[in-house]
Amino acid sequence: MSESRVSEYREEIVNGPIVRTFFRLGIPPLINQLIAVAYNVLDALWLSIYNDLAVSVPRQVWPVIFLFNAPMQALTTVGMSTISQYIGMRDYREAGISASKLFTMASSLGMFLSISLFSLRSFIFSQVIRTPEEIEGWVMDYSAIMSVNILLNYIAFSYNTVLQAIGDTKRPAMINAFAVSVNTILDPFLVLGIPPFPRTGVIGAALTDVLGSIISLSLLSSLLRKYGLRMGFTSLGWDWIKLSIKIGFPVFIMASMNSLAFVVQLRLVNAFSIVAVTAYSIGFVVADIADAALFGLVSASSIMIGQNLGAGNLNRAKEISLKASASVFSLLVLGILLVYPLRIGIVRAFTEDASIIWETDRFLRYLLPTLPFFGLFMIGMSAGRGSGRTLAPTIIGIFRLWVVRIGLGYLLSLSIGVIGIWISISLSNLLAGVAALIWLIYGNWNRPVIRRGGFEVSTT
Repeated sequence: MSESRVSEYREEIVNGPIVRTFFRLGIPPLINQLIAVAYNVLDALWLSIYNDLAVSVPRQVWPVIFLFNAPMQALTTVGMSTISQYIGMRDYREAGISASKLFTMASSLGMFLSISLFSLRSFIFSQVIRTPEEIEGWVMDYSAIMSVNILLNYIAFSYNTVLQAIGDTKRPAMINAFAVSVNTILDPFLVLGIPPFPRTGVIGAALTDVLGSIISLSLLSSLLRKYGLRMGFTSLGWDWIKLSIKIGFPVFIMASMNSLAFVVQLRLVNAFSIVAVTAYSIGFVVADIADAALFGLVSASSIMIGQNLGAGNLNRAKEISLKASASVFSLLVLGILLVYPLRIGIVRAFTEDASIIWETDRFLRYLLPTLPFFGLFMIGMSAGRGSGRTLAPTIIGIFRLWVVRIGLGYLLSLSIGVIGIWISISLSNLLAGVAALIWLIYGNWNRPVIRRGGFEVSTT
């Protein structure tokens, strides 16, 4: 590993101004997320032009993709906390070893889960989710191609995690932005059949995703080699496995429970009508615009917290979490103020059906004001990811989805219809944000999970 370049990043993260460093690290992935959201919005737009109902297809498949990606979230949390803390204590050799172990596990799991999704997709969508008949054929085609993306994403996320743990967020973001830009350019040609390409609809939308992953994977691998990192297959070792279970198992449980909750939530919505299904899909496309700032910035707090804990700056780690919370909450409030008055016009870009427009607007009027609180919850998750203390955020996350979104949502839907689901989704964001902020302020999470010569295994 090129120690001089890594040390430059470390010095700013450990000793530099907190807010400036937070935005220096967070703005590149923020821009990358905005580009990705722009692609998703345009993808939905092209699909809506292809067919009004086709816009619902990705939203049927993505909860299942999230479920199969749950182990990846656990692995990247292990990688972020261990590699960033090793860098914080200047143990670059161990950081490189941990990177290869992350790659080994990610590649093996990615291959297994890719094959599993392809094999099980018929049962999942016909029997578990009960996708509406109007779009079932499209969902089967889309999910078949997206199963290939499982393996590619597992490897790409391991590369991204290592680079972010080092402190390099700019160049990975540029690579991902380039890959997404290629997707965005090709998308209408493949979906709508602009010559010389055939009209492939949802299949074209999936193919561009796979192509983008291949481009991203190739360029990230090249960037890692410039740091002197040649991640390859290696033995894992019992100590690493034990620590990974301690750090990653709560994240895996939460990610799995989250994904299952979204599957159940989707089934609840599917039980109403294709209008509700389409409103749900369009509503989340609009919400993703406001979410872009959140998902881009939270990775910065993980990096900063991990390296500062490794350097022994325990109070600074907590200060980082609180200043990050204030920054993300403020930015999301600003985003909501900009998006909320424009919501009807945005929805009309995807459909002219009056019933879908009305239902989507009703969903957004409940959802949008609670997104800043979801931002607080994500900062809590980020603090757990950087510190390795993942149990409390996991409990909050499970309560948010299974008790509030699913349990309360089901009960409310029995008496007041689909609006009960919209209310429960919004309330889950509010309660989780408040709980996460309390944990950040009063919790004893700001302690490292590694030490020189061994591991600490407590992650509560």
